[in-house]
Amino acid sequence: MSKHSKLLKSLIIGPPGSGKGTISSRIVDNFSFYHLSSGDLLRQHIRNKTPIGSEAKSYITKGLLVPDNVITKLMLNEIAACPNKHVLLDGFPRTLGQAEDLDKLHSIDFVINLDVPFDTIIDRISKRWIHPKSGRTYNLDFNPPKVDGKDDETGDELVQRDDDKPESVKQRLEQYSALTKPIIDHYSMQEKLFSFSGTETNVIWPKIEQFLSHRV
Repeated sequence: MSKHSKLLKSLIIGPPGSGKGTISSRIVDNFSFYHLSSGDLLRQHIRNKTPIGSEAKSYITKGLLVPDNVITKLMLNEIAACPNKHVLLDGFPRTLGQAEDLDKLHSIDFVINLDVPFDTIIDRISKRWIHPKSGRTYNLDFNPPKVDGKDDETGDELVQRDDDKPESVKQRLEQYSALTKPIIDHYSMQEKLFSFSGTETNVIWPKIEQFLSHRV
């Protein structure tokens, strides 16, 4: 599995639309990492009505953010329970407080930062249109509908989700940037941050693959 005996703990960060999910899957498939996504785990705990899930849901139903200490408790429990594999954290730590709490118990070996130009992400997401009834998704560049603005199978009008409109995407990216800067600075000061730039996943992935092949 690994060239080295040490089990690594890593973190992947990247803006919405950066291809983080695809990159994470490739890391798991090619390098035997155990993927711990805070969002996926939180939804799972809420669905299973665990104590942490119930506590998190009490905030969410009030329209509040789940506090750092709840997320940290959830993720630290999951890290402690994970199998004998390298760990890839995703979505945690999301704040400086979470990162500092994590540092007390676990040392992160490296952070993979996906550096995709915001203009590229806005352009990519804003070209996404959907057929509401079926959920079929089209992209005007990669898989456009046969007839402009119409679903291929039904001929129904396609719509663009509010979240996919350029102004909404831009706002989400600005929020991401403000939220993530302290995390990037934190791990940069520790000399653990490694940024990978590109406009497409298939351009970024070979760089990450080469990076990991020398560390795993």
